[in-house]
Amino acid sequence: MQHIDPSQNIDSEKHIREDVYDEDGSVSEALVTRIEEALDARDADSVREEVRDLHSSELGHLLEALDGTERQSLVELLGDEFDFEALTEVDEAIRLEIVDAMPNEQIAEGVQELDSDDAVYILEDMDQQDQDEILAKLPFTERIRLRRALEYPEDSAGRRMQTEFVAVPPFWTIGQTIDYMREDNDLPDRFSQVFVIDPAFHLLGTIDLDRLLRVQRVVRVEDLMVEARHAIPATMDQEEAAQIFEQYNLLSTAVLDENERLVGVLTIDDVVDVIQEEAEEDIMRLGGVGDEELSDSFMTIARSRSPWLFVNLFTAFLSASVIGLFDGTIQQMVALAVLMPIVASMGGNAATQTMTVTVRAIATRNIDIHNAARVIRREALIGLLNGMMFALMIGAVAGFWFDNAQLGGIIGSAMIINMLAAALGGILIPLLLHRLGADPAIASAVFVTTVTDVIGFFAFLGLATWWFGFSFS
Repeated sequence: MQHIDPSQNIDSEKHIREDVYDEDGSVSEALVTRIEEALDARDADSVREEVRDLHSSELGHLLEALDGTERQSLVELLGDEFDFEALTEVDEAIRLEIVDAMPNEQIAEGVQELDSDDAVYILEDMDQQDQDEILAKLPFTERIRLRRALEYPEDSAGRRMQTEFVAVPPFWTIGQTIDYMREDNDLPDRFSQVFVIDPAFHLLGTIDLDRLLRVQRVVRVEDLMVEARHAIPATMDQEEAAQIFEQYNLLSTAVLDENERLVGVLTIDDVVDVIQEEAEEDIMRLGGVGDEELSDSFMTIARSRSPWLFVNLFTAFLSASVIGLFDGTIQQMVALAVLMPIVASMGGNAATQTMTVTVRAIATRNIDIHNAARVIRREALIGLLNGMMFALMIGAVAGFWFDNAQLGGIIGSAMIINMLAAALGGILIPLLLHRLGADPAIASAVFVTTVTDVIGFFAFLGLATWWFGFSFS
């Protein structure tokens, strides 16, 4: 028997990975160059040899590294050997670009090789007419499963679930169950639970594979099964489902329809994708850029960004109008014009910090009616403490810079007021928007920065007008 050194396997895998990615984690320029040369020469054999050992995610990254024409050539030369699972690893614009260029017959053949959740992921963004044509070419059972999944709301557990699962009746023995799993070719490739159902497909319980393999064959399923906990409704939002997985450390869980019947299983690999998507979505929305992709056209991106820029323009005029109220004061003391952006900028940054933490806490449900008051008081104290600390700094600098201790005291006082307002605005505005049913990740930034600009300018210029008005009248 040949001895295999495990370190050799590790080195081999490392070599393969380094051949695909460079040190920065980007697709290797050497690989892209070889693929481009093979595509230019229409050398299908070389293309297939290069991508044969690539994981679906690696092939997806390679597709994103190529331009549009090269992607189409790659898919065309691969033909039946193209791994459709790679389409789940690219962004929506690239996926639609590729499938739009494919005949529906080829797509129908490709999705049959995928797990149902991956097939739905590809089909859901296509036109209804193309969807219907592709589904019509699938076997009856698979067509019904996919159509049912596509009928669930977008971003729901029903869209993410895998409709292939292992389910057995309670009166079977463990031996019968094991034989069934060995002999049935329609079972999923990977699973961690066996579901126990009645004739109407109502979920009775579950058995983890590790428990199933440790008992005698004669044991009955109903004697080994445990209560099915944390089953998820198919209509539940995918983000809520991900939170359940995180809270209870699940690997998979049952998905039930409105009649409490088992219709699918949600697995941890899909939930990881959901967590990543939701985190990216929150970050993008905090910047007011929606769900744009790097592959989107410049016109698409411009249209998606313009609405919130328009709102920001309106709020900028509001801030400017506050400055306009004190134009006489600014004319009398030019130093105010030099210093007032500092107050607004510090307040805006402090508000953004609080707002980011609050929006994430809302998304993860770490803040609720029970702890909101405590968190608000904490943020107010933080704002007050930071305000006093930076008030001393900026007050001393401004007083020394303009040789005016009174001006230093005014900007210090304005800093305390605005930092407190920033802390309160950063937490109260997202909470209020969430309470009103709006997405705080989208709308908070514009309103929070407006609050800090308006209060910062008004506090600084108002205090200066009041104080120096009395002093120099």
